[in-house]
Amino acid sequence: MTASASSVPTIDVHAHLLLPEVEEAVAGHPGLAEARALDARRNGPAALAVNGPMVGARVPRLTDVTVRLAAMDAQGVDVQLVSPSPSHYHYWAGPELADRACRLANEGTAAHCAKAPDRLRGLGLVPLQHPERAVKLLDDALEQGLLGVEISSHAPGRELSDPAYEPFWTRAEETGALVFLHPFGCTLDERLDQWYLSNTVGQPTENAAALSHLIFSGVLDRHPSLKLIAAHGGGYLPTHIGRSDHAWRTRFDAHDCAREPSSYLKQLYFDSLVHDPHVLRELVRAAGADRVLLGSDFPFDMGTDDPLDALRAAGLPDPDFHAVRGGNAAALLRKD
Repeated sequence: MTASASSVPTIDVHAHLLLPEVEEAVAGHPGLAEARALDARRNGPAALAVNGPMVGARVPRLTDVTVRLAAMDAQGVDVQLVSPSPSHYHYWAGPELADRACRLANEGTAAHCAKAPDRLRGLGLVPLQHPERAVKLLDDALEQGLLGVEISSHAPGRELSDPAYEPFWTRAEETGALVFLHPFGCTLDERLDQWYLSNTVGQPTENAAALSHLIFSGVLDRHPSLKLIAAHGGGYLPTHIGRSDHAWRTRFDAHDCAREPSSYLKQLYFDSLVHDPHVLRELVRAAGADRVLLGSDFPFDMGTDDPLDALRAAGLPDPDFHAVRGGNAAALLRKD
């Protein structure tokens, strides 16, 4: 272990923020009740009964910078990359409301991070349901001093491979903006409405589907310098990428990307939140130790309260451990 490796800050790239001003902006608008009803169907009543108190107990950590910093100190985390709670996406909203909600999210996240600029960096939002506005809202986030934006795995009626997103990918690549892929909800709907399968199965499924769209459609061929971070270790894709490679080799209809799908893992970044040391080691093997970043999903219950302990459990070699702990993120978060 070198002194330079051990002295890099510990950086958590997966931490969330609640923004009451966003919820106030969308309150009472047509579409909100329908979106909540869909969310209720997809999650089921048991999950919703747990989610409310769970989030309520975490509101101070999600809104109060002093409480956040104390929690970070307890975890041994020096820096957080803070992104709005995915509940703020509101992809049901019309153009003007979506524009306002994203601007409020960008402003609110920037203001939160400005209270501790040496320890907090931020990501904003763009309205995926209105691709024509995504570039403008990405620019707004960057102008607010944020490092990029957070997006879900899809928008209603649109996959991330949709050509309408090409201007957004182009702008993100040319500005060096970070794009944090964090699903919200799962399109398998009521099949997952028990036992919190909407999250435990749904989130990894959505990650795998979204990343596969980006790979197989050629988006990553056209934008090789895109800085995209996939939450939850990229879901099922990195550890099952062999099946994608096999399809690419044997089927002409799975051949719209230039190379074997596994090669694109080394163009992407993945957080370390996989809840299993064996899976984390496999993620590091498949993507490379330089493409994995520490992530906790702070402060939600499906995250980890001790991301460093989870990383240590993987038993990585010291250089890889320190790369994931903070070295990779320090380089990625650094403004050129």
